Amino acid sequence: MNRKWFQLWNIGRLRGKVLDVLSLGKTMLLLAGGSLVFFMLLGAGGLAGQKLNSSPVPSMKGLAASLSSGFFMELLGMEVPHLPKGEEPSAFSAPKVTSFVFRMLTSVDPGNPKSLLSREVPGLAADDPFLLREGSGGTAGAPADYHPGTDELAAGEDPQPGTGTDPGSSGNDPIAGEDTDKPADDPAAQPQPTTAPDAGTAGEQGSNGSAGEDSGTEQDTSVKRILIYHSHPREAYNPLLGAESDNPSSSAPSKNVMLVGSYIADRLEQRGIGTVHAQEDYATEVPDYNWNFSYKYSRITIKAAMAANQEMTELIDIHRDSQRHGKTTAVINGESYAQVYFILGHANKDWKKNEAFANSIHQVLEKSYPGLSRGIWGKSSGNGNNGEYNQTLSPNSVLIEVGGIDNSAEELKRTADVLADAIADVYWNSHDAEKAAAPEKNAAGTQESGGQAD
Repeated sequence: MNRKWFQLWNIGRLRGKVLDVLSLGKTMLLLAGGSLVFFMLLGAGGLAGQKLNSSPVPSMKGLAASLSSGFFMELLGMEVPHLPKGEEPSAFSAPKVTSFVFRMLTSVDPGNPKSLLSREVPGLAADDPFLLREGSGGTAGAPADYHPGTDELAAGEDPQPGTGTDPGSSGNDPIAGEDTDKPADDPAAQPQPTTAPDAGTAGEQGSNGSAGEDSGTEQDTSVKRILIYHSHPREAYNPLLGAESDNPSSSAPSKNVMLVGSYIADRLEQRGIGTVHAQEDYATEVPDYNWNFSYKYSRITIKAAMAANQEMTELIDIHRDSQRHGKTTAVINGESYAQVYFILGHANKDWKKNEAFANSIHQVLEKSYPGLSRGIWGKSSGNGNNGEYNQTLSPNSVLIEVGGIDNSAEELKRTADVLADAIADVYWNSHDAEKAAAPEKNAAGTQESGGQAD
């Protein structure tokens, strides 16, 4: 019995087991330490890459950009059966899932054969727009740029003056480099913003039933808070011109994107938001005009407007897409609407703030008018674009393309009203949030912590 007991508690066997455990623990410790070092080096490499690479394009093309706005809502709906379902098509349909997985694994878009060729030809896709946030209006086609061509001017209009010189006083690019606030040497050559006429009594209720006074905010449209402007003011529409062109252009405000800008500005004024509508036709107002410097001209307009209106924070650049009617139109509730694109610039390092602003408007449209928005897109420089679109001047700045070359005045008016209502909703909601977060002032005028503003 004693011998068996001794064998059962054999010191040598116990020692071997302990050594085995220690050996395994040492291996696990080495693996854990190696993994820790690997991920630390990986993180350091990522931080170094961000410091060395000034372009935000890699982050803009991240995995999350491929997911639709309803993707996470549908995931949540799998666990919450009674969650309200929107009208947006399912993000889990076979074509969408297949396309998403294929793009994730290969970086090739099945709907865009050029994406395969661009991998083999350096620089081919450098200026291509890419999707940041999907819209229910479809993403089969990216926004198409406008280019002045042989039919740049409508019949009977004056030709473009000059051969084109850089509007910068020293030849330096204020967009890509340092920002100059110096006005042009010739005051007459410096565009000045013009205020859109009031379309009705301030505070009149919009179509969605939420006027500015509903937010509890005093409506004083004499204080201008939003700027509507046009970097490419001659982008026109065939139905308004009575023409059939692949590149319609006109200096007449009733036939180009200025008409859409007027619709939006008037609607915003009706919603109780003071709005400036800049209607400069740079081709006739700027000496030695050059279309490639369009965003430098409009930058002067923006700075002049912001200098004259200290409360101005929202900057909306209205453009027109260059695609045909079938790709720029949606039928919603039996009525035809011109679709919209939201555009963000690669060269803006703080693009995420602008994307948040654009997305807030985009989400209002997705909820109220699914099918109207074609999503939020990123664009680079090239082809007359500076890749920044003046969006560094304010985080609440975005370029919006409204309709295409074949959209009618009725389609443009419907979309302009809906878009303006969405912008107004975002503005009033943001304004109310700021008031709620502000400290309350007592009768003596001193701030009290924890209170809400009146």
